[in-house]
Amino acid sequence: MRQMLELQADRIEMVLAHHKATARVCGGVVTPRWVQFHLSPALGTRLHKVQALADEIALALGTSQVRVSRHGGALQVEVPRPDPQPVRLVDLCRRLPAVPLGTAVLGIADDGAPLLLRLPSPDVAHVLVAGTTGSGKTALVHSMILSLALAHRRSQLQLVLIDPKAGRAFDPLAQLPHLLRPVVVDASHAALVLAELVALMEARDRQRSCTPRVVVVIDELADLVLSGGKAVLDSLARLAQRGREAGLHVVACTQKPTASVVGALTKANFPVRLVGRVTSPDDARVATGLGGSGAERLSGRGDFLAVSAAGLTRFQAAFTPPPDIANLVARMHIGESRMAALEETMLIGAARVF
Repeated sequence: MRQMLELQADRIEMVLAHHKATARVCGGVVTPRWVQFHLSPALGTRLHKVQALADEIALALGTSQVRVSRHGGALQVEVPRPDPQPVRLVDLCRRLPAVPLGTAVLGIADDGAPLLLRLPSPDVAHVLVAGTTGSGKTALVHSMILSLALAHRRSQLQLVLIDPKAGRAFDPLAQLPHLLRPVVVDASHAALVLAELVALMEARDRQRSCTPRVVVVIDELADLVLSGGKAVLDSLARLAQRGREAGLHVVACTQKPTASVVGALTKANFPVRLVGRVTSPDDARVATGLGGSGAERLSGRGDFLAVSAAGLTRFQAAFTPPPDIANLVARMHIGESRMAALEETMLIGAARVF
């Protein structure tokens, strides 16, 4: 690995010097999918000239593409690894100290640091996850749900999973002890459930309560909006506008982030967007809320952009293989069994509020 990195660094410097855009490799980071070289450009070297040489650098390195960007006062050249490695959620969680309440684990950022998402933060509250088939969207959402369930008891956090595609996406999680109700697979039922959650939000507002936190995860937002109509759209908009103070958070996923379907809903109500590969620049603009994000050029299989008030961060999403999911769900059932009677009482009380 060291010899390969030194050879790649030499070739990057040679390409830049040949085109009179002199810079030296002064360091870097190796992540599960990318090798990130840090460049120190010579005085007078123009950034756009280095960026325009991305294809030449990729050709010299024998790879399909590289990405040239600026971070602070340094330039970065990201090169895909020939042996990309998955980021396993279980391994990543073992590396972390105590995770704050309400925090989901996303994966590894492009600088090699673990990337977490704290839902109760005023800058987060609700999350849009977008990406086509093969982008890794479902695997990312599975890891977010599991990381939340691992870090909380059912008395602290409960889940509502809505899957208009007959429960296929959430089938491995159907036995989680944190579920407030079985996975919702019918659009008309989903409309009723969302209306009940709005009623719960209003009751909590009157009681000035926000616990236990409820995370609503929707697998295919565009399909649900099209089939559920105005009732679904209105309930989602109200939850997104006022849910955080009442402890309700929405994580909505979509394969088709078109402006006609989700644009009006997502524009103001989802401060954080997790965007994998999409099909077109227009879809990338709607999903990220930014022009020129390059989401349509992501490599898929867990390659994501996180867009928030802090800016744009590229990361590799955490992955949980099906056997690991089954083992984790079984372990959580064992851990919750001693409090089953108390938890059942709490759920009945919550259902009455609905």
